[in-house]
Amino acid sequence: MRAFTSRFGALEWRERFHRLTLSHARALLALTIVSFCFFLPGQMSLQPMDRDEPRFAQASKQMLETRDFVDIRFQEEARHKKPVGIYWLQSASVAIGEALGVSDARRQIWLYRIPSLLGAVAMVLLTYWAALAFLSREGAMLAGLMMAASVLLGVEARLAKTDAVLGALSVAAMGFLARAYLAARAPGVAPVLANRHLILFWVAIGAAVLVKGPITPLVATLAIGTLAIRDRGAGWLKGLRPGLGLLIVALIVLPWLVMILMKSGGSFLEDSIGKDMLAKVGSAQEKHGAPPGTYLGVFWVTFWPAAPLVLLSLGFAWRERRDDGVAFLLAWIVPFWLILEAVPTKLPHYVLPVYPAIASLAMLAVERTGLVLNRALRGVAAFLMLLVPLVFLIGAPALFLIMEEGLAILRLPFLALPFLVVAFLLGLAGAYSLVQRRPVRALLLGAFASAGLIVAAYPLGMPMLKAINLSPRLAEAARATGCVDPAFVTVGYREPSLVFLTRTDILMAEPAEAAAFLERAGPGCRIAFVERRFEEAFRAALKGDSAPALVTRVRGVNLNAAFDKQRRLRVLDIAVYVRR
Repeated sequence: MRAFTSRFGALEWRERFHRLTLSHARALLALTIVSFCFFLPGQMSLQPMDRDEPRFAQASKQMLETRDFVDIRFQEEARHKKPVGIYWLQSASVAIGEALGVSDARRQIWLYRIPSLLGAVAMVLLTYWAALAFLSREGAMLAGLMMAASVLLGVEARLAKTDAVLGALSVAAMGFLARAYLAARAPGVAPVLANRHLILFWVAIGAAVLVKGPITPLVATLAIGTLAIRDRGAGWLKGLRPGLGLLIVALIVLPWLVMILMKSGGSFLEDSIGKDMLAKVGSAQEKHGAPPGTYLGVFWVTFWPAAPLVLLSLGFAWRERRDDGVAFLLAWIVPFWLILEAVPTKLPHYVLPVYPAIASLAMLAVERTGLVLNRALRGVAAFLMLLVPLVFLIGAPALFLIMEEGLAILRLPFLALPFLVVAFLLGLAGAYSLVQRRPVRALLLGAFASAGLIVAAYPLGMPMLKAINLSPRLAEAARATGCVDPAFVTVGYREPSLVFLTRTDILMAEPAEAAAFLERAGPGCRIAFVERRFEEAFRAALKGDSAPALVTRVRGVNLNAAFDKQRRLRVLDIAVYVRR
């Protein structure tokens, strides 16, 4: 510890930090508290973020509505792109919320986010545990802190999707795999995995398959293959008891897989493998295409504030690539990363399963005093440390001025601005620490800066940006009519969040169909959301003696189609009609 800190941090940092790592329990408790501090803000205040999050949440809501926990559907459409694991977790979270008396629990998006929140916390704690195979307690705890403060994991902790849970299961599996490999490479030095650890390894693999298919097995297989080429053999795999492992995975996955294949007539495999996984390999899906190198380009933002230390550790990784620990971490990172760069479909969260390995590798370079600290590289690292706070400080007010109408200056998130300024100053201090050859202090200052940005963005900034909160405002306008359990139709605006916040059977219609829907006889109110470009046709199609009442108009920006072909901001104007 003394060698670790004498070069990279001041005495007061060393003493305070060392107290947190006197025992594993104390380190885990500290990381748990820090993780919740980073991940809790915004859980309840953020709207459902189109499009993936409300699709997951709505499918889980429909499981509760239909009591069918085998099939996965969004309205009437089969949603067979991913296995069922995350839907079960979300449904259980909402059911617990209902049992505890949460009002209108099935429309509370924060209940669906709880598995992601807990998955993100677990990923931080498991990063600490996995990193102990390579690092001291102090280094492992800093690796966990890197994950807690990272931009990407912070985003995934607030989205009701698969990726935070998958990340936790992936780092658990790779932590066991690392211990098995290092035990085989250094018999009598590194401890051999006990039987309970082998069982937990295969349980993690099986659970990961049930959450997101082959991703975690692919990460592990690529690492094993890379190490087998390096070592010219993989005899150590026998110690993992693959026969028992396949049985455990089968017991976890096969019961649901058999039921969904029987229920879907085999279309689940066609949709999940053919139309989702292989389609992403062959072409860019859902306009998410990007060239090779994209993940490397966005890494310096998505893994901020730890990314500058990663830059300084690249030389160490190359020099020490023959070291068994470094080789395992590189085998965990590089093959999977290269495949993702080659695949046309790209989303930032795809690389999340390898971020714990990157954090561990960076801290390994720190512990072995292997960071490259020449002036030019320190300057680049300092710029990267300052980049994200600077973008937030300038970009957040600019975003409000662009998107909000009327007296936009009065709508600025003034409560968020002090946190943005503090985050910038902390980032500046972190950049200066890098210039002064104090990377650990820079990381800690960057983590505090990240906390400031989190408070500014999630609970204070984004909820005030009403222009992007279209679906919640439409749902609120419907509630303001006083109608009890109305029927809904929407024309033009078809975001999944609107389905989630209103009713599963909301009709997505053309103007004439919507007019006929409103005039159809039946009990209760009928409410229509009509985008302005379809409004004339909608009103022309009304044939009844009494036209529906125009309740209000809601203006805003759909983030999924915010700009037109000329790259101009596209503001939607949606009318809310009601027939009682």
